[in-house]
Amino acid sequence: MFKVYTNIIEIAGDVITVEAEGIGYNEIAKVTTKRGISLAQVIRLDGKRVSLQVFAGSKGISTGDEVRFLGHPMRIACTESLLGRIFNGSAEPLDKGPSLSDNLTDLGGPPVNPIKRIIPNKMIRTGIPMIDVFNSLVVSQKLPIFSIAGEPYNELLARIAIQAEVDIMILGGMGLKYDDYLFFRDNLEEHGALTRSVFFIHTASDPIVECLLVPDISLAVAEHFALEGKRVLVLLTDMTNFSDALKEISITMEHVPSNRGYPGDLYSQLAARYEKAVDFDTAGSITILAVTTMPGDDVTHPVPDNTGYITEGQFYLKGAVIEPFGSLSRLKQQVNGKTRDDHRTIMNTMIQLFANYREAVEKQAMGFQMSNWDKKLLKYGKLFEKQMMSLEINIPLEKALDLGWEILSECFTPVETGIMKSLVEKYWPR
Repeated sequence: MFKVYTNIIEIAGDVITVEAEGIGYNEIAKVTTKRGISLAQVIRLDGKRVSLQVFAGSKGISTGDEVRFLGHPMRIACTESLLGRIFNGSAEPLDKGPSLSDNLTDLGGPPVNPIKRIIPNKMIRTGIPMIDVFNSLVVSQKLPIFSIAGEPYNELLARIAIQAEVDIMILGGMGLKYDDYLFFRDNLEEHGALTRSVFFIHTASDPIVECLLVPDISLAVAEHFALEGKRVLVLLTDMTNFSDALKEISITMEHVPSNRGYPGDLYSQLAARYEKAVDFDTAGSITILAVTTMPGDDVTHPVPDNTGYITEGQFYLKGAVIEPFGSLSRLKQQVNGKTRDDHRTIMNTMIQLFANYREAVEKQAMGFQMSNWDKKLLKYGKLFEKQMMSLEINIPLEKALDLGWEILSECFTPVETGIMKSLVEKYWPR
């Protein structure tokens, strides 16, 4: 039996409060008003006082409207029919396709038991040299993309979605501009990647509670496909918008604020999502890439600061490139020894020389006399930035390694690189 209540005792913003018993946290209810029916989710329990966030907002709700509790948390249909579809944050279709109601799965389940996980040991190729060569993306990894407003992080995600060697791609958009949503849709459709993708899109004009649901819906669907043996890549943009939604609801509920007004459980809220990344021992995998925009390029802001303690490194997008010295994939050593025998050598040598190039640029800017070695470094750095760092470059890992050798040979002698003789004899361009 559904529990129905017709006495709303408080309306604050998009949060309504009723007196009820036997209700569970995160339980879903239907609120029936003169304007129609809207879903709501329980976000606070205080004795008999039950507070619910109304998905469609509280406009038009009166104290005598009907609240019907459904006895379960938010659910999403997990079937093959999801592929190629686009939904909003409440899992309602945005693509004029049919609603799905088969094989329903609850949102917000616990992370996978560690004994069911295997140690990450497989690489996801993306065709982007700054990822594949220098900070390899590993199956089951959880990585943020630290960036600021104005950087092409959505363009980077779209490229990864199109090129990554995975079975299924799930995009969770939070607070997206409508143009960004259209960009993802049109780009993936143009390159034939939409058929293996599922979109859950919350735009800036949608109800705030839907923003909170997007990661949970995306990860619930990802877990379903992973258990069926699929390699799933979850792309989330932007987790700062998700955190801001948490803050807005926390303020509405008059919780005691923590750092910069964010709720005290921000770390736990972020970790609950990121820890869904997994490589099952007998099934598929979930890999998570999530954009985290940093207000004012401040890495000590609560959202990137907490994220850094949870994830396994980060890609730092700055100046429309993946910055070599701000980016780190802590799991790259698990896979880059299995690709080609020169992978680690090229990675280490080129980054070391690029660091020397940055020092040479500083010397030049301060008016110091440039030595022949400095001039070689300046030539090398410009080639590296143009041919390796540019996000327009799209080549397989092996060609990227060969390109690395070509750049080195164009600027230095083998002795100047410090690379061992056996690798020079095998790979140095003749």
